[in-house]
Amino acid sequence: MATVYIRGEASQYDNYRRAVEAAGGRVRFGGTPEGCGALLLPGGGDVEPWRYGRGNTASRGLEPERDTAELMLLERFIAAGKPVLGICRGIQIINVFFGGTLCQDLPGHAAADGKDSFHAVCTVRSPLLPVCGPVCRVNSAHHQAVDALGRGLRAIQWAEDGTVEALCHDCLPIWGVQWHPERLPGELGERLFQAFLGLCS
Repeated sequence: MATVYIRGEASQYDNYRRAVEAAGGRVRFGGTPEGCGALLLPGGGDVEPWRYGRGNTASRGLEPERDTAELMLLERFIAAGKPVLGICRGIQIINVFFGGTLCQDLPGHAAADGKDSFHAVCTVRSPLLPVCGPVCRVNSAHHQAVDALGRGLRAIQWAEDGTVEALCHDCLPIWGVQWHPERLPGELGERLFQAFLGLCS
């Protein structure tokens, strides 16, 4: 059984724990990631814009300490050749790590009245195609997104307005999705986590 590392307190990310366990894995929160087979970078506040060479024009909920810690974790898991999954903020951290940039304010993708919005996405041939199919419906609760892609990253899924909804690395076991599979109704979220855990074998 693969153990997935998530930085932070269990109480903050219980929905991620439930989703990983439902897919057949287990989660370790905080402490050391030693012995964990994969890294999950969950959703949260915005990444500091200076980290991708921009001034702050619309970023909020900044978490400098978390940025530093997650970038260090990424470096560690990449060096070990272990899988990484970034969700929402997580896909953005991955893109910034590889030298990419972010759109600081994106209309039409935020949650409304505390509830996720939903929209269609198109997926190209990639590790996510068997999971999502060529077209599927995902949830959305973000106001930032991937802009210029980082080195070695490939966009593999887009919303109708052209927003990057998923990416992967060309040669490393790194996936990122802009949507929230941990709270997506139906089987799509579980299939994503199962596929991700499969990278650990």
